[in-house]
Amino acid sequence: MTWLIRARIDSAALRANLKLIRSRVPTSRVMAVVKANAYGHGLIATALTLSDADAFAVARLEEGLALRAAGLKHRILLLEGVFDAEQLAEAARYQFDLVVHEPRQIELLEGFRGSHAWSLWLKVDTGMNRLGFRPEQFHAVWQRLRNLHLPPAQLRVMTHLSCAEETGGATTERQLARLAPLVAGLDVELSIANSAGILGHPSTHAAWVRPGLALYGISPFPAKRGPELGLRAAMMLESKVIALRDVPAGEDVGYGCTWRAPRTSQIAIVAAGYGDGVPRSMPSGAPVLIAGHRGSLAGRVSMDMLAVDITGLPPIALGDRVELWGKQLAVEELAIAAGTIPYELVCGVSQRVPIELV
Repeated sequence: MTWLIRARIDSAALRANLKLIRSRVPTSRVMAVVKANAYGHGLIATALTLSDADAFAVARLEEGLALRAAGLKHRILLLEGVFDAEQLAEAARYQFDLVVHEPRQIELLEGFRGSHAWSLWLKVDTGMNRLGFRPEQFHAVWQRLRNLHLPPAQLRVMTHLSCAEETGGATTERQLARLAPLVAGLDVELSIANSAGILGHPSTHAAWVRPGLALYGISPFPAKRGPELGLRAAMMLESKVIALRDVPAGEDVGYGCTWRAPRTSQIAIVAAGYGDGVPRSMPSGAPVLIAGHRGSLAGRVSMDMLAVDITGLPPIALGDRVELWGKQLAVEELAIAAGTIPYELVCGVSQRVPIELV
């Protein structure tokens, strides 16, 4: 079947990024974060490609069930945990690890009457103020979980870094300082580092690390791009030229007439729009790669199409390949142009865009 737009996922790049991460954390185990459809890269295909990971992390029960249905036997952690008895029973049935971050989840575990041996990750809020027990609650919560009579190895502690992408690291150091006295003297495995922690803060590595963005070849640091860190972009969002137009000087292009041709201009129409995940906020002038040449977005992104000023470029033909982001045009650059972050772009690729693992 012919295609107009697709997301090509480089399996070799995914594996290379995992290998690089392992080289940075030689004494840690790696839990690959594949939530949100593996950051838009395809949940099942990505997890199978990253089968050398020690474990996987997803946000919700449904994502874990999809991995089990695909045959994944790895440890799978539900980062949001479960929220009712039915979900708890499903988690037991499918052998999921659970994050415990609020009192209701402890109550559910205390009321569980099955014989399942739980593997739990107690989340401490060291400054993110999103999920987790505050430091002053830690010891009481720890004791309640110990009273479940879990084997010692089955109870772990984790926290989440809020500003690990900051090169100075003052916030990260404060978070570590809040965690350290809580676990002092406890024989317990810790998980702290996200992608930025792995690549920028060795003091966060601990027993387990949880890479997300870096697995997909994207830099977690605003001032850097993936290749500068040795990462390889895994997603190539590609489309094709479906029309070519000559626009006289002074005429407008697109909805709202926000772009006016400064001279007689050649415009390529590309089959990609906000219905595919290219944000409408992408401004005129943002780069678009056509047949290996950099054109610039002309006017507003519409639902199914966008216009590119290709004036002065070598001849462009109908059907020519367009790279919205990928190997030659970094998603980090596009995110800056759109006033967003790379996470939002790759996670925002819509369901109508076919994903092709190569």
